[in-house]
Amino acid sequence: MKVTFLGTGTSQGVPVIACKCEVCTSQNPKDKRLRSSILIESDEKTIVIDTGPDFRYQMLRADVQKLDAVVFTHSHKDHVAGLDDVRAFNYKQQSAMEVYANLQVQEALKREFYYIFSDFKYPGIPLLNLHNIGLDSFSIGDIDLMPIEVLHYKLPVLGFRIREFTYITDAKTVPETEKEKIKGSKILVLNALQKEKHISHFTLTEAIDFAQEIGAEHTYFTHISHKLGKHDETSQELPKGIHLAYDGLSFEI
Repeated sequence: MKVTFLGTGTSQGVPVIACKCEVCTSQNPKDKRLRSSILIESDEKTIVIDTGPDFRYQMLRADVQKLDAVVFTHSHKDHVAGLDDVRAFNYKQQSAMEVYANLQVQEALKREFYYIFSDFKYPGIPLLNLHNIGLDSFSIGDIDLMPIEVLHYKLPVLGFRIREFTYITDAKTVPETEKEKIKGSKILVLNALQKEKHISHFTLTEAIDFAQEIGAEHTYFTHISHKLGKHDETSQELPKGIHLAYDGLSFEI
């Protein structure tokens, strides 16, 4: 089973006008970060976790020819805004997209994309099959997912464990009961927004501390703002076994 980072960045900390900082003007491809999302490919299924504003370009850039399902972590715009573009897969595959989300996310999708769920279906709108998820494990074909509930300030957000791989984004607090679900992971992906204190995201130091507590063989940081610094320079500050993820990075689980 293959995991690919479609995006490792965030809208957090980005100015309204074009940024001229050393990260945003860097020529290193590893500093070019689209909004956070991952692609998971198994023998049977291809799924994405989150469809942010960059979803369409991410699909084109990764040359994704088939997509069976979308799984959502939470309802913030940088994780759901690109959902409309599943319509290309509807057309190509001649089927509705399977969408897995908790009730809070489903309510947000129905507000944001009201036309998808209206009684009158305008020709060409995205077609979705909604599946409700909570904290119980569920499967999409041969991909088994265990939800892990973390807190993004006060908002519950879902991370997911698949085999010995755990993906968590937008976390500030992880309850002890949920830590137990993560322990034993060989690969951990975790958000590390910036070095300065933040109300709803792990800082770099907090993410390192959490990673060391879990003790995965490899931890990759994602949901990185430009305030964290350039990839190569920040990587030198990280302990052994802890890495900055970058768009396009992939590995087997």
